[in-house]
Amino acid sequence: MREGQIQRGKEWLEKLLELMAIPSEVKIGQLEVEPDGGEVSWLIIEEKNLAPEQIEILLGHKGETIDAIQYLTNTLLNMGVGPENQRGFTVELNGYRVARQRELQALVEKVAEQVRETGMEVEMKSLSSAERRQIHSFLKNSEDLKTESRGQEPDRRLVVKLR
Repeated sequence: MREGQIQRGKEWLEKLLELMAIPSEVKIGQLEVEPDGGEVSWLIIEEKNLAPEQIEILLGHKGETIDAIQYLTNTLLNMGVGPENQRGFTVELNGYRVARQRELQALVEKVAEQVRETGMEVEMKSLSSAERRQIHSFLKNSEDLKTESRGQEPDRRLVVKLR
């Protein structure tokens, strides 16, 4: 079932790109196991045959388009699938996710240091839901810090504070 679901994700994403008039091959990348035991498969859009303008369109401003594509991928491919067989998909293009993860890690370290030094909570704005989940995950095992989300979309914010 799982391999079939990953293959279905690859084929679905290739079809979406074709419908967007930006046809590209999609490669199946690494499999990650999250702390809660969930599995996340990477679907990597091959950029070698894409023009820089096409890459820019697919990424969108501040990653908004690739985030939307990833959201659609996760939502549609997990529809009608029992919770035990659901899986997450990370959609990657041109190293964007890897670079953004490094940026988020550096930002979290800076915010964590600020919270520890001042004892005051810090609100992090302008993060996608996927980025908020990553930050929750980064700080999940912290002994002295905790995170929470506040507000409603599109103004949802992540807060880092002392436990």
